[in-house]
Amino acid sequence: MHKISSYAEFSDVISSRAAVLLYTSMPNCSVCHALLPQVEALLAHMPAVHAIHADTADIPELAGQLTIFSAPAVLFFIHGKVIFRMARFVPIEELQENITQALKMI
Repeated sequence: MHKISSYAEFSDVISSRAAVLLYTSMPNCSVCHALLPQVEALLAHMPAVHAIHADTADIPELAGQLTIFSAPAVLFFIHGKVIFRMARFVPIEELQENITQALKMI
């Protein structure tokens, strides 16, 4: 999962990729750090999805523009549009099902 460091970098990725998963976290969030490896393992089997990770403490503009109020948050984009979002406790099975359904739109 590629870590981004600015809102401009996020915008570049979103505009250049068909399917993007954005994983956001906060530095002192234990759930964020526990969930990240599970999401990475899931995405290892989904090469069509480009995954990016952002720390909302480092990029507060990202949280503001995307109205992210809690962490972790997962947002899935198809052609730059948010298809679904999940926050706080993210069941991996449900995330996998949502991604699979969203990829059928491409």
